[in-house]
Amino acid sequence: MRQDGGFRAEEIDTSRPHPARIYDYLLGGKDNYDVDRRAGDELAAAAPEVRIGVQANRDFLRRAVRHVVGDGIRQILDIGTGLPTSPNVHETAHEIAPDVRVAYVDNDPIVNTHAGALLSGSGATSTVLGDLRDPRALLDHPEIRRVIDFDEPVALFLVAIVHFLTDAEKPEQIVATLRDALPAGSYLVLSHATGDFADRRDAEAVYSQATATLNLRSRSEVTRFFDGFELVEPGLAQVPFWRPDAPPPAGAETIGIYGGVARKSG
Repeated sequence: MRQDGGFRAEEIDTSRPHPARIYDYLLGGKDNYDVDRRAGDELAAAAPEVRIGVQANRDFLRRAVRHVVGDGIRQILDIGTGLPTSPNVHETAHEIAPDVRVAYVDNDPIVNTHAGALLSGSGATSTVLGDLRDPRALLDHPEIRRVIDFDEPVALFLVAIVHFLTDAEKPEQIVATLRDALPAGSYLVLSHATGDFADRRDAEAVYSQATATLNLRSRSEVTRFFDGFELVEPGLAQVPFWRPDAPPPAGAETIGIYGGVARKSG
């Protein structure tokens, strides 16, 4: 790491595709490498709906931000944020309430560097290099603690990230650890890839050479991540159909991503 907090080129693994950079490529971004673009093209060949799917997931994220902030949430912990794509979580939130505080977390040094540059000088928003696989370390991280007060309701965002955890990594336990740190009135916003609408084993295979594997789960399996929360209407749905504010795109019914927003009651 450099003294300015950025990362030297040799510290960034460009030999394998990274999910955040594949996602950036599929959204039309430029913060990716040849290896990520090749993986993105292979993914689109295996799952033709993937490009409209990632955009639908991004739109779901923004609608979810507006919902939780509209319900009074003033702090957001976004784990697996990915490369900054405007409008991002804090920008969407600040359109409604400028006092919302946001802590971003990702395990890709490139994401950390780009997000840090974007957020420079914003005391109410922070970016942390960390990994969902170690939730306790995230909850105890001083920079997250600087921005997030766990005595007050928090919106926890796990958008398109839990499907990169294998069953052996105990994702339900990881989510439960985070849930238990949240007070009543907090929210969980989660989206997750599924093979319920088509055989997507070829898409999973694309990620076998990436820095994290893709683990498709069924509706019932995804629903279990919301244990301890109460799903708001319309419950767990394909992301383009979760409270849409515009007509769903053509082919929306084939998008293999579930999304839901749920509140933790007392």
